[in-house]
Amino acid sequence: MVILPVGSIEQHGPHLPVEVDSMLGETVALETARRLAPSHPALVLPMLWTGLSEHHMSFGGTITLDEPTFLAVVGGICRSVVRHGFRRLVLLNGHGGNENALRVAADSLTPVLGVPIVQFTYWYAAAEAIRAILETQTDLQHACEAETSMMMAVRPDLVAVDRIAMARANRTPDVKDFVGGGVYRWRTIGARSASGVLGNPEAATLEKGQRLIAAIADTLAGKLASQEMWALPWDAERLTP
Repeated sequence: MVILPVGSIEQHGPHLPVEVDSMLGETVALETARRLAPSHPALVLPMLWTGLSEHHMSFGGTITLDEPTFLAVVGGICRSVVRHGFRRLVLLNGHGGNENALRVAADSLTPVLGVPIVQFTYWYAAAEAIRAILETQTDLQHACEAETSMMMAVRPDLVAVDRIAMARANRTPDVKDFVGGGVYRWRTIGARSASGVLGNPEAATLEKGQRLIAAIADTLAGKLASQEMWALPWDAERLTP
Protein backbone atom coordinates (compact mmCIF):
# COMPACT_ATOMS: atom_id res chain seq x y z
CA MET A 1 0.00 0.00 0.00
CA VAL A 2 1.36 3.42 -0.98
CA ILE A 3 -0.03 6.55 0.66
CA LEU A 4 0.39 9.93 -1.02
CA PRO A 5 -0.44 12.75 1.40
CA VAL A 6 -1.56 15.88 -0.44
CA GLY A 7 -1.66 19.29 1.21
CA SER A 8 -1.30 22.99 0.45
CA ILE A 9 0.57 26.19 1.23
CA GLU A 10 -1.94 28.86 2.24
CA GLN A 11 -2.79 31.41 4.91
CA HIS A 12 -4.15 29.98 8.16
CA GLY A 13 -5.25 33.02 10.10
CA PRO A 14 -3.02 35.29 12.18
CA HIS A 15 -1.74 32.51 14.45
CA LEU A 16 -0.75 29.50 12.31
CA PRO A 17 1.87 28.93 9.59
CA VAL A 18 1.02 28.52 5.92
CA GLU A 19 2.16 24.87 6.00
CA VAL A 20 -0.67 23.64 8.26
CA ASP A 21 -2.47 21.40 5.75
CA SER A 22 0.77 19.82 4.56
CA MET A 23 2.14 19.29 8.06
CA LEU A 24 -1.08 17.81 9.41
CA GLY A 25 -1.72 15.70 6.32
CA GLU A 26 1.78 14.22 6.52
CA THR A 27 1.41 13.59 10.26
CA VAL A 28 -1.90 11.81 9.75
CA ALA A 29 -0.42 9.71 6.94
CA LEU A 30 2.59 8.64 9.00
CA GLU A 31 0.56 7.87 12.12
CA THR A 32 -1.89 5.87 10.03
CA ALA A 33 0.95 3.87 8.44
CA ARG A 34 2.44 3.14 11.87
CA ARG A 35 -0.87 1.68 12.96
CA LEU A 36 -1.15 -0.42 9.81
CA ALA A 37 2.26 -2.03 10.32
CA PRO A 38 3.27 -4.82 10.48
CA SER A 39 0.15 -6.66 9.27
CA HIS A 40 -0.55 -4.16 6.47
CA PRO A 41 2.75 -2.51 5.49
CA ALA A 42 2.28 0.96 4.01
CA LEU A 43 4.79 3.25 2.33
CA VAL A 44 4.19 6.99 2.84
CA LEU A 45 5.47 9.16 0.01
CA PRO A 46 6.82 12.68 0.60
CA MET A 47 4.03 15.21 1.10
CA LEU A 48 2.78 16.90 -2.07
CA TRP A 49 3.00 20.34 -0.48
CA THR A 50 1.02 22.50 -2.88
CA GLY A 51 -2.49 22.06 -4.19
CA LEU A 52 -5.51 24.08 -5.26
CA SER A 53 -5.76 27.22 -3.11
CA GLU A 54 -7.15 29.90 -5.40
CA HIS A 55 -9.80 30.67 -2.78
CA HIS A 56 -7.03 31.70 -0.34
CA MET A 57 -5.07 33.94 -2.72
CA SER A 58 -6.45 37.17 -1.23
CA PHE A 59 -4.24 36.37 1.79
CA GLY A 60 -0.45 36.51 1.63
CA GLY A 61 1.72 33.41 1.80
CA THR A 62 -0.55 31.32 -0.41
CA ILE A 63 0.75 29.29 -3.34
CA THR A 64 -1.65 27.56 -5.71
CA LEU A 65 -1.54 25.37 -8.78
CA ASP A 66 -4.16 25.37 -11.51
CA GLU A 67 -6.24 22.23 -11.84
CA PRO A 68 -4.62 20.77 -15.00
CA THR A 69 -1.16 21.11 -13.44
CA PHE A 70 -2.30 19.60 -10.17
CA LEU A 71 -3.91 16.62 -11.89
CA ALA A 72 -0.81 16.14 -14.05
CA VAL A 73 1.47 16.03 -10.99
CA VAL A 74 -0.78 13.58 -9.11
CA GLY A 75 -1.08 11.45 -12.23
CA GLY A 76 2.67 11.37 -12.75
CA ILE A 77 3.25 10.23 -9.18
CA CYS A 78 0.63 7.50 -9.41
CA ARG A 79 1.94 6.22 -12.74
CA SER A 80 5.48 6.08 -11.32
CA VAL A 81 4.34 4.10 -8.28
CA VAL A 82 2.44 1.58 -10.41
CA ARG A 83 5.40 1.12 -12.75
CA HIS A 84 7.45 0.10 -9.72
CA GLY A 85 5.00 -2.70 -8.94
CA PHE A 86 2.71 -1.28 -6.28
CA ARG A 87 -0.98 -2.15 -6.65
CA ARG A 88 -2.77 -0.32 -3.83
CA LEU A 89 -2.74 3.47 -3.95
CA VAL A 90 -4.13 5.90 -1.37
CA LEU A 91 -4.61 9.62 -2.03
CA LEU A 92 -4.81 11.06 1.49
CA ASN A 93 -6.01 14.65 1.27
CA GLY A 94 -5.26 17.31 3.88
CA HIS A 95 -6.75 20.37 2.14
CA GLY A 96 -10.40 20.95 1.32
CA GLY A 97 -9.66 22.69 -1.98
CA ASN A 98 -8.09 19.49 -3.35
CA GLU A 99 -11.15 17.31 -2.72
CA ASN A 100 -12.89 17.57 -6.09
CA ALA A 101 -9.71 17.28 -8.17
CA LEU A 102 -8.47 14.24 -6.25
CA ARG A 103 -11.81 12.54 -6.81
CA VAL A 104 -11.39 13.24 -10.52
CA ALA A 105 -7.85 11.83 -10.35
CA ALA A 106 -9.09 8.61 -8.75
CA ASP A 107 -11.88 8.30 -11.32
CA SER A 108 -9.63 8.88 -14.33
CA LEU A 109 -6.50 7.02 -13.22
CA THR A 110 -8.10 3.80 -11.93
CA PRO A 111 -9.24 2.43 -15.32
CA VAL A 112 -6.05 3.61 -17.02
CA LEU A 113 -3.60 2.20 -14.47
CA GLY A 114 -5.67 -0.88 -13.70
CA VAL A 115 -5.27 -0.70 -9.92
CA PRO A 116 -7.63 0.30 -7.11
CA ILE A 117 -7.11 3.88 -5.91
CA VAL A 118 -8.64 4.98 -2.62
CA GLN A 119 -9.17 8.71 -2.16
CA PHE A 120 -10.35 10.53 0.94
CA THR A 121 -10.06 13.78 2.90
CA TYR A 122 -9.07 12.75 6.41
CA TRP A 123 -11.59 14.86 8.34
CA TYR A 124 -14.48 13.45 6.34
CA ALA A 125 -13.25 9.87 6.68
CA ALA A 126 -12.83 10.35 10.45
CA ALA A 127 -15.75 12.74 10.98
CA GLU A 128 -17.33 10.88 13.90
CA ALA A 129 -14.04 10.55 15.79
CA ILE A 130 -13.33 14.26 15.32
CA ARG A 131 -16.82 15.33 16.37
CA ALA A 132 -16.54 13.35 19.60
CA ILE A 133 -13.45 15.32 20.67
CA LEU A 134 -14.28 18.88 19.63
CA GLU A 135 -16.08 21.05 22.17
CA THR A 136 -17.19 24.13 20.21
CA GLN A 137 -17.39 22.81 16.64
CA THR A 138 -19.07 19.84 15.00
CA ASP A 139 -16.32 19.33 12.41
CA LEU A 140 -12.85 20.41 11.32
CA GLN A 141 -12.86 23.77 9.55
CA HIS A 142 -9.94 26.15 8.85
CA ALA A 143 -7.34 27.37 11.37
CA CYS A 144 -9.97 26.35 13.88
CA GLU A 145 -10.34 24.48 17.17
CA ALA A 146 -9.23 21.25 15.48
CA GLU A 147 -6.36 22.44 13.27
CA THR A 148 -4.97 24.74 15.96
CA SER A 149 -5.07 21.93 18.53
CA MET A 150 -3.33 19.53 16.17
CA MET A 151 -0.62 22.06 15.35
CA MET A 152 -0.07 22.57 19.09
CA ALA A 153 0.63 18.84 19.26
CA VAL A 154 2.78 18.65 16.11
CA ARG A 155 4.67 21.97 16.01
CA PRO A 156 3.85 24.11 19.06
CA ASP A 157 6.73 26.42 18.17
CA LEU A 158 4.80 27.52 15.07
CA VAL A 159 1.57 28.40 16.90
CA ALA A 160 1.44 32.09 17.85
CA VAL A 161 -0.79 31.65 20.89
CA ASP A 162 -0.71 35.38 21.64
CA ARG A 163 -2.32 36.07 18.25
CA ILE A 164 -5.20 33.60 18.48
CA ALA A 165 -7.61 36.28 19.72
CA MET A 166 -6.97 38.17 16.47
CA ALA A 167 -8.90 35.44 14.69
CA ARG A 168 -12.09 37.08 15.92
CA ALA A 169 -13.21 39.04 12.90
CA ASN A 170 -16.22 39.80 10.77
CA ARG A 171 -17.61 36.70 9.09
CA THR A 172 -20.36 36.42 6.52
CA PRO A 173 -23.03 33.69 6.50
CA ASP A 174 -22.65 30.62 4.34
CA VAL A 175 -24.95 29.81 1.43
CA LYS A 176 -26.44 26.92 3.43
CA ASP A 177 -27.53 29.39 6.12
CA PHE A 178 -30.01 30.81 3.60
CA VAL A 179 -31.02 27.86 1.42
CA GLY A 180 -29.94 24.75 3.35
CA GLY A 181 -27.48 22.07 2.27
CA GLY A 182 -26.97 20.32 -1.03
CA VAL A 183 -25.95 23.37 -3.09
CA TYR A 184 -22.52 24.77 -3.89
CA ARG A 185 -21.20 28.22 -4.73
CA TRP A 186 -17.50 29.08 -4.98
CA ARG A 187 -16.39 31.82 -2.59
CA THR A 188 -13.01 33.01 -1.39
CA ILE A 189 -12.07 32.54 2.24
CA GLY A 190 -11.50 36.29 2.47
CA ALA A 191 -15.12 36.90 1.50
CA ARG A 192 -16.23 34.59 4.28
CA SER A 193 -13.84 35.67 7.06
CA ALA A 194 -11.77 38.84 7.42
CA SER A 195 -9.11 36.95 9.41
CA GLY A 196 -9.02 33.89 7.16
CA VAL A 197 -10.23 31.72 10.05
CA LEU A 198 -13.33 29.53 10.02
CA GLY A 199 -14.14 28.06 13.41
CA ASN A 200 -12.99 28.74 16.96
CA PRO A 201 -9.22 28.46 17.58
CA GLU A 202 -9.63 29.87 21.09
CA ALA A 203 -10.92 26.45 22.19
CA ALA A 204 -7.72 24.71 21.05
CA THR A 205 -5.47 22.75 23.43
CA LEU A 206 -2.40 20.58 22.98
CA GLU A 207 -4.09 17.65 24.70
CA LYS A 208 -7.04 17.91 22.36
CA GLY A 209 -4.66 17.91 19.41
CA GLN A 210 -2.97 14.73 20.59
CA ARG A 211 -6.34 13.02 20.98
CA LEU A 212 -7.47 14.17 17.53
CA ILE A 213 -4.37 12.85 15.77
CA ALA A 214 -4.60 9.50 17.53
CA ALA A 215 -8.34 9.11 16.86
CA ILE A 216 -8.01 10.10 13.21
CA ALA A 217 -5.10 7.71 12.61
CA ASP A 218 -6.91 4.86 14.38
CA THR A 219 -9.99 5.41 12.22
CA LEU A 220 -8.12 5.65 8.94
CA ALA A 221 -5.98 2.59 9.69
CA GLY A 222 -9.13 0.61 10.39
CA LYS A 223 -10.60 1.59 7.04
CA LEU A 224 -7.43 0.97 5.03
CA ALA A 225 -6.90 -2.43 6.67
CA SER A 226 -10.28 -3.59 5.35
CA GLN A 227 -9.68 -6.43 2.91
CA GLU A 228 -13.19 -5.98 1.54
CA MET A 229 -12.48 -2.41 0.48
CA TRP A 230 -9.53 -3.50 -1.63
CA ALA A 231 -11.04 -6.79 -2.82
CA LEU A 232 -14.33 -5.39 -4.13
CA PRO A 233 -14.33 -5.74 -7.94
CA TRP A 234 -14.10 -2.42 -9.74
CA ASP A 235 -14.01 -3.41 -13.40
CA ALA A 236 -17.13 -5.15 -14.71
CA GLU A 237 -15.25 -6.21 -17.84
CA ARG A 238 -12.57 -8.05 -15.89
CA LEU A 239 -14.32 -8.61 -12.53
CA THR A 240 -11.01 -8.43 -10.68
CA PRO A 241 -10.08 -6.32 -7.63
